[in-house]
Amino acid sequence: MQTGCIVFFFFPIFLDGCCVGKHQKKITGLQQNTMHQHIRAVEGEIFMMPCIKCVNLHMEVVWSGTGEGNEHPSFDCGRKFLAEAKHSGKYTCLTSGSKVFFHLQVVQKNSLGCFQPDESSEILVVGAGGEVPCPGLSCSDNTNVTWYKENKAVSEQSRASCETSGLLTLCKVSEHDTGVYFCDREIIEQGVKWIFRRAVNVTAIPHYTPSYSPRIIHPHGNTTEEVELGQSHTLTCEVYFSFAINISLDVQWYMHYGGKTENMTPLHMERQQSERVSLQEFKVTRRAIIKEVTPQYLNNAYTCIARDTVANSSVTIKLKKKMKVKWPTLIGYPIVSLLLVAGLGIALHVKWLEIQLIYRSHFRNRKHDGDEKEFDVLLSYVWSPPSAEEEGVLTLSSQAGPDTDAEACLSCMDPLNCEEGIATQRPVEVLLPQVLEDQWGFRLCLLERDVLPGGAYTDDVVLAIQKSRMVICLLSADYLSNSNAVFVLESGVMALLQNSIFKLLLIWTCRTSPSLIQPDPPLPTLVQRALKVLPSLDWTSGKPAKATSNFWISLRKAMPNKRMKLHSCRNND
Repeated sequence: MQTGCIVFFFFPIFLDGCCVGKHQKKITGLQQNTMHQHIRAVEGEIFMMPCIKCVNLHMEVVWSGTGEGNEHPSFDCGRKFLAEAKHSGKYTCLTSGSKVFFHLQVVQKNSLGCFQPDESSEILVVGAGGEVPCPGLSCSDNTNVTWYKENKAVSEQSRASCETSGLLTLCKVSEHDTGVYFCDREIIEQGVKWIFRRAVNVTAIPHYTPSYSPRIIHPHGNTTEEVELGQSHTLTCEVYFSFAINISLDVQWYMHYGGKTENMTPLHMERQQSERVSLQEFKVTRRAIIKEVTPQYLNNAYTCIARDTVANSSVTIKLKKKMKVKWPTLIGYPIVSLLLVAGLGIALHVKWLEIQLIYRSHFRNRKHDGDEKEFDVLLSYVWSPPSAEEEGVLTLSSQAGPDTDAEACLSCMDPLNCEEGIATQRPVEVLLPQVLEDQWGFRLCLLERDVLPGGAYTDDVVLAIQKSRMVICLLSADYLSNSNAVFVLESGVMALLQNSIFKLLLIWTCRTSPSLIQPDPPLPTLVQRALKVLPSLDWTSGKPAKATSNFWISLRKAMPNKRMKLHSCRNND
């Protein structure tokens, strides 16, 4: 059993119904046994190969030419193209295991007895009724015509239409009716039945004449544009035109010398750009370019004129020199001042603690009263085991003769004797109390010596700091890892913030850079910020005599002012 195939044309259109009582033919398709057809087309008109749908089979149909020397051996169904004489020939389509044939003949226009150049196009107005005549129908007595839109019969579409006496009547035209329509009529020549297909290009328009004058949307009426002298400038005119048939959309730029409208000169313009933005309107853009703006251009006026068959529209603008913004301007001064004040306020808020510590440590005029405090200095330290290098230095110092002793004497201040100079190789935790008490005569407070046992450690520390005029902390990695020692340092920082005559001095006793020390547990935030700004001295055992001497000189200057009995340096015989 052969599978049946049909030729169909499909393109849906939805319109209101009309033509009540008129009979419309329903095209159900041609069966496969009649598909050996002869179709005739006109050269230069649009043509479309038929599409075949086989029962229980959906596939794309390709028609292949069977004649020799065919320049276009195949065409996809539903594809529109301009018919040419070279397209004439036989075509076949293999579908569902069977071949379907048809013969295409393309005839020349001049062979038609009543050919009219404008019969292949038709213009209809949207909202009104319209008729589409079949080209060449007047040359034939056969008024039996079947109409198609694209590749679907109009009679199969859900739209209001009638086909009478070879005319396609559309009861109410819609913008969707724009497209290519085909009218097929039968002719018989020498016993062969031909389907003569003619094409009509239908265009649906809103109206024949413009409904309003051109509408200029840019530039706005009578405005001023800023320009920079010596630079190029582009004048842009954007206009909306109402749709019309055979309308000339024209937009021009003119310059008025001295602002006089009667003395107009066209500007150098780019080619205008036109686009259809809707069924009702076209948009046209025209630009004029001023290659270099000079002061003379500021005295002229510039007009954009848009013309159509209804009326003209125009807009005139002027140019003015663009004022370069100088910074800071009168408005800029308050803004800059406000930003500076705000920035300064933020910086003060963030760094207020450091600023207070710097001010109290370096710039306060301190007036000490020696009788007000029980101690001059509270010395805080943590015993650190000596390194191998320090032990070597001590051994070498004990074996040195008079030369070493003499060098040690150079490292001491005048109040120190030579024995003290030799002792500079001792740990600073041992050496510093001897110098402060025995040589310089300061009243020294040592927590392990001068604080009675049995009390609360925190209370004892706070009370000892209150009784002292100054706190000296010997900092090292071991010191910063000791919670009791860090508490002494933190309490000293708090006392410095509260007491205007209190002093706090840090002495780094390790060779490692303070920034590289990472104590465990981490230091309190107050201590971390204080270590960055508090005055400090560096002590490292084994330094040259001159460096050691500078340390003692700096330490003496940092001590509270007090008159004392100075000791001279004597030889250790």
